[in-house]
Amino acid sequence: MTDTLRPVATTAPQAPVPDSPQKLKRSIGVVGGTLLTLSCVTPASTLFVVVPDLFGSLGTATALTIAIGSLLCIAVAFCYAELGTLIPSAGGEYAMVSTLAGRLAGWLVFVLSLLVVMIVPPVIAMGTADYLAPVVHLDPSFAGAAVMLLATLAGLLDLRANAWITGVFLVLEVIAAAVVAVLGFAHGHRGAGSLVSMRVAGADGHTDTVTAMLVVSGLAIALFVTQGFSTAVYLSEELENPRRNVARTVLATLAISSVIILVPVVAITFGASDLTELTGGDIGAMVTAWSNSAVGTFVSLCVALAIINAGIVMVIQNSRVLFASARDKAWPRPVNAVFAKLGRFGSPWVATLAVGVPGALLCFVNLDTLYGVTGVSVTGMYLLVAVAALLSRRGRHKDTHAWRMPLWPVLPVLLIVVLGYILTQQETAYLLWTGGITAAATLYWALYLRPRRDTRWLVSIPDDARA
Repeated sequence: MTDTLRPVATTAPQAPVPDSPQKLKRSIGVVGGTLLTLSCVTPASTLFVVVPDLFGSLGTATALTIAIGSLLCIAVAFCYAELGTLIPSAGGEYAMVSTLAGRLAGWLVFVLSLLVVMIVPPVIAMGTADYLAPVVHLDPSFAGAAVMLLATLAGLLDLRANAWITGVFLVLEVIAAAVVAVLGFAHGHRGAGSLVSMRVAGADGHTDTVTAMLVVSGLAIALFVTQGFSTAVYLSEELENPRRNVARTVLATLAISSVIILVPVVAITFGASDLTELTGGDIGAMVTAWSNSAVGTFVSLCVALAIINAGIVMVIQNSRVLFASARDKAWPRPVNAVFAKLGRFGSPWVATLAVGVPGALLCFVNLDTLYGVTGVSVTGMYLLVAVAALLSRRGRHKDTHAWRMPLWPVLPVLLIVVLGYILTQQETAYLLWTGGITAAATLYWALYLRPRRDTRWLVSIPDDARA
């Protein structure tokens, strides 16, 4: 097991040969990368689909919990920015962690990231039906599956074209979030003190207190709220000048998305007529009550478009992860050959279909289970990334030209401690689901990958990213 803690040697062919890894085309700058990454965070659809569940369990403490999660994400973003410029690969987290913390750690991060990227799109997509309700009534599962299939088709196109498509949709969702914020503040029923009042509506009209443990437990979902900033790392092979632009894209995306999400959450907390309405989390109904049905319909349709937008970008991101794993020989030879294929638009078309179609099927799985497993997976993935960041300045990586985070190694150590504690506060069932999948992945590593260490799981970094 000595190779599990030893950084993996990366490969970078110097001349084209028949079996050399295929490279993605560098075609986007900071603006395009930020648009795509923001669309993956999908602030408006997160606000309208994920945040209502937080209101249901945390009430007036929702904004505080998201604010704490955003602060933690600053440290996480610093880790991603440094590692993403040090190891700019479409493999994202697994390429970074494999290179710095060893092959087994990288494999486990890959499995956790694959869980996240497979589950998050259907979770968001299933919210489409609620926001198309003013126009047409649809079954949430079937509507979500349709969105996933549409996103899969769009994901087959050229990345530059998708950057413009998602950019237009992003403008609409930001407008929707702004409308909610303006209306919420304009109809405020409570002051700033309510943000720390820690109250939630209980059964039979009673008011319950939100405990510190509930806030800590909710942090797993709060981290998920702004999780999409990591997309910049997945796109690092397609960003021009990744040594500079990856860090800029990661940090800009986190800052913008945190504002777009947190400001409306504060406004909703102020504007809800009573604690029961706030805990109910029906943001569309609140908007209609604050304005009129026409405004409510406009906001709902903007959110529906935002969800479709998020699906497109998430499928793009997820296909890059699967493409990179095949290029790095994570699977038997025939599987690697299929997933590494690039289509006429330069996109990994088989990998795109492989993540989009199962995503449509996941729309028929219990939503609470999807939320829980995602929260645990995101937290575990961030923890392993923090471990890699702690190891990023040793050996040959110490002098490599890359963006470097401030307050190293304090921030990675703090993240490891905090994220580890957050994991201990999650529900046992979700820990068991995630742990079981991770155990199966470890078995695959022990029985297939490790015995073939010279021919399997060879993490590659594009040679043009090393300059």
